[in-house]
Amino acid sequence: MISKSQLKVKRIFDVVVVILFLPLLIFPIILLVLIATIDTKKWGVYSQLRVGQYGKLFRIYKIRTLVDGDHQLGQLESSATSIGKFLRQTKLNELPQLYNVLIGDMSFVGPRPDLQGFADELTDDDRIILKVKPGITGPATLKYRDEEQRLKLQNDPEHYNRTIIWVDKVKINKKYVQNYSFYLDLRLILKSILNK
Repeated sequence: MISKSQLKVKRIFDVVVVILFLPLLIFPIILLVLIATIDTKKWGVYSQLRVGQYGKLFRIYKIRTLVDGDHQLGQLESSATSIGKFLRQTKLNELPQLYNVLIGDMSFVGPRPDLQGFADELTDDDRIILKVKPGITGPATLKYRDEEQRLKLQNDPEHYNRTIIWVDKVKINKKYVQNYSFYLDLRLILKSILNK
């Protein structure tokens, strides 16, 4: 089980890494925001409320990739611009979340932050997942990196997501918190970078 001291070390690591890399990435992020603004004809930063540590809501930031409209689960990629598809596939649209990590809403590694109606409704020992900050990457994120493609193949993506994918993600994220180690975080970051 992750301890208070491990949570502190995890936070220190997050802040140090963001401070080291943000100066190098700030110009590419600004450039991507400008490109997305021109591409989608709306402000290039997208924000949305998500469920964070201890069930507290926070605002997540991403590079905008979708055009206006009603975005259905399993059809997000078809709502994305051609540049937006590239940003989503390469995960470059997630770069503004470095700000979320810096201010303490997120961590580099942890369960992906969910919309209301999922993590905030966890019960009993499943709520252990809420002990940690949501992450840019994590074990469930890596397993379901092709989640949009999987959902696109389903007749009822919403039902499949709630009954199959979400249930499995809860199991994976519980195991992550219960068996946490700093070394595990480093491995998951490396896997994410190498896309393996």
